[in-house]
Amino acid sequence: MEEPTLVFPDTDLDLSFTSTATTTTSARTSLTRTSSLTLSFNDRLSESTLNRRPHRSSSDPLWSAIQAATTLSSDGRLHLRHLKLLRHLGSGNLGRVFLCRLRDCDGATFALKVIDKDLLSPKKLSHAETEAEILHALDHPFLPTLYARIDASHYTCLLIDYCPGGDLHSLLRKQPLHRLPLAAASFFAAEVLLALEYLHALGIVYRDLKPENVLLRQDGHVMLSDFDLCFKSHVEPSLSLRAHTRNKPGPTNGCFCYNRKTERPNAFLAEFVAEPVTAFSRSCVGTHEYLAPELVSGNGHGNGVDWWAFGVFIYELLYGTTPFKGCSKEGTLRNIASCEGVRFRHVAEREEPGMGEARDLIEKLLVKDPRRRLGCVKGATDVKRHAFFDGINWPLIRTYRPPEVKGFVVKSHVSVKKRRCWWKSLRYAVRSKYNRFSHYSNNNYYHYVDHSHKVR
Repeated sequence: MEEPTLVFPDTDLDLSFTSTATTTTSARTSLTRTSSLTLSFNDRLSESTLNRRPHRSSSDPLWSAIQAATTLSSDGRLHLRHLKLLRHLGSGNLGRVFLCRLRDCDGATFALKVIDKDLLSPKKLSHAETEAEILHALDHPFLPTLYARIDASHYTCLLIDYCPGGDLHSLLRKQPLHRLPLAAASFFAAEVLLALEYLHALGIVYRDLKPENVLLRQDGHVMLSDFDLCFKSHVEPSLSLRAHTRNKPGPTNGCFCYNRKTERPNAFLAEFVAEPVTAFSRSCVGTHEYLAPELVSGNGHGNGVDWWAFGVFIYELLYGTTPFKGCSKEGTLRNIASCEGVRFRHVAEREEPGMGEARDLIEKLLVKDPRRRLGCVKGATDVKRHAFFDGINWPLIRTYRPPEVKGFVVKSHVSVKKRRCWWKSLRYAVRSKYNRFSHYSNNNYYHYVDHSHKVR
């Protein structure tokens, strides 16, 4: 692969990179691409905005490296000249994504999404701006962190998390029969569910859930990607009390517990619901195998399309294919629009414990009438109560040790190595400078703990 080059003339920054990437993931994604990136503009006129998030503290090595770079910058901003491109990661509907790192900091690697606005139609420009706005608003462990946005000339560059584990669809292709064990499927589905819950609490309908958009961090936890098909709506949070049955653990399967026994029925639990039930759109977007019936019909759709896609997602994790897949794209759409319900394939002679609960959840999510579909009224609050997710301590799932899956090695912690010893002292100084941000918390929604050393 050709080495990226950076040339610094007196006025302009010329950043050239050429790579050939070949991927053979599926018919739902693009195949062979030859791509090149050439940026030419006055770097001193570029505008950048750092986007500090409360759940990523100043002690985070990536934030510390960025803060150190901006501290040394003459204008206190992050510029493209501070980044070194390493290789091309992929191309999407709006732009290309590159692996990059901060200069003088080998371990601070990021994904840089480059959008050439001159090449986009007005509709795609709107999608690109929507994605940038959504990324700016996100603050969740299972969603990407937008570290900085750099606008220069007709380019918009988004600096976000790099996930070295690839995407979940590629991992599925490495499994026997292209399906995951139940424990692994439950783990990934639970983390995706929390990401959807957070998006819906912000009034964001995702509309693009599929394994290709579920990336794997180096620690084995997930990160949703690609927000250009989202739309935003109004949401009214509510808090109520409901009767709750306390349970004691029964036999376990992997990370989670099944066959739990009742201990005490007379208890009440505060129930927080924030679901965009009034969301409405007529745009027909998404991947055809994951489209909900109301989206296929073109009569308008709302938040229910995400819960339908979540049911298709769990089905594909467990059965290696999507439930309504036909011989062609048109055949798939006809199957989705028909009155016939979901059918389950026979995948093993001996069924894993918990598969009955999985089928029940899938059936409730794949109800073709969105008014009766699980999740459409109370969102993730109802879905999390299903027996398929029994045994999960939701606020602490970030500390769970991811299940072992063929083809993926979990790295629990990777230290960032600095080229120069003064990085450590500078990072300490920068950390002290930004201590004022430490009073932020996520306690009104979730409370997570650092999982660098503590795992369940």
